Amino acid sequence: MIVAGEASGEMYGASIANEIRALAPETRFFGMGGDCMRRAGVETLVDANVMAVMGLIEVVAHLPVIVKGFNILKEKLRNAPPDLLILIDYPDFNLRLAKLAKRQGVKVLYFISPQVWAWRSGRVTGIGRVVDMMAVLFPFEVPFYQKAGVPVTFVGHPLLDLVRPTMKKEEAVTSLGLDPQRRCVGLFPGSRKSEIKKLLPVVLESARLLKERMPDLQFVLPLASSLRQADLDPYLAGARVPVAVVSGRNHDVMSACDAAISASGTVVMELALVGVPNVIIYKMSTFTYQVGKRVINVPHIGICNIVAEKRMVKELIQHEAEPLPIANEVDALLNDTKYAAQMKEDFAAMRVKLGNGGALRRVARLAMEMIG
Repeated sequence: MIVAGEASGEMYGASIANEIRALAPETRFFGMGGDCMRRAGVETLVDANVMAVMGLIEVVAHLPVIVKGFNILKEKLRNAPPDLLILIDYPDFNLRLAKLAKRQGVKVLYFISPQVWAWRSGRVTGIGRVVDMMAVLFPFEVPFYQKAGVPVTFVGHPLLDLVRPTMKKEEAVTSLGLDPQRRCVGLFPGSRKSEIKKLLPVVLESARLLKERMPDLQFVLPLASSLRQADLDPYLAGARVPVAVVSGRNHDVMSACDAAISASGTVVMELALVGVPNVIIYKMSTFTYQVGKRVINVPHIGICNIVAEKRMVKELIQHEAEPLPIANEVDALLNDTKYAAQMKEDFAAMRVKLGNGGALRRVARLAMEMIG
């Protein structure tokens, strides 16, 4: 049973299923995921696309849908328990599911640790009671679990394998139907509908301001696997700047970009690995933001900055995430060559810290060992 709650997690879930199937072709998969996991042959009892929300108020508003999905998986664990439960990120949901699995005698492999190093570090002890193996992305996460006596394995970051643009910049621009004579800015407003609602209008207005300053610019927006074109259409219809929407080719879109505006999340790491200078933005409810400020104890929100242990990429959060500051930062990324070059150098140094590839293959082997 594989449970992933959002776009990046279900992309990893699909790859893990494929890697396990390569080791044990008869394995059957079910759980919670989206299109990527379905294409990988996972029976999705719950659609992850309707589960992905961020923020305290947003989660409360979405609670009936979340509870319904949880109950479906709970009944499956009780009535037809799997040989192994693989949980991917999505901690508040997945740790509750892990607790139920342990009651049923089902082993639990957790991939992508809750960010205990950022907030609520006391959770480690509780996690150890319900998780049989924690597979972590970053070396600095290992001591948190070792100290608490929780079995832990550093597997590395899956994006080292998954971020593989198939084309160089010139080829990507042409194949996407963009103008090779004009510079390109990528728009990455998030993979959740709640993020689109808060961020896409701001991103589009930022693009308009940039277009006024630099008429040669063109804009491209990759459609996240968790979204549909209809989710974007109401916002794009009122935009005063043309935007090319591309589905299913995120990394080729990144290859085509000279700079990008990105919601905080996995995509920030992807852009760094491709080497695209970008600015990180995020907005949430005022209540969620005020609570977060008091409990989160890391100096950065962008995971690439956290791994690098410095502010490589500018972060514009909450009231700072407005069109003018965003446009000013992208302007600098496009026109200050030294600034952009330094950011690319920092990206290369950060990549070294992530170790070697093969993370998802290691997770699959861990799974097979746990099943025995």
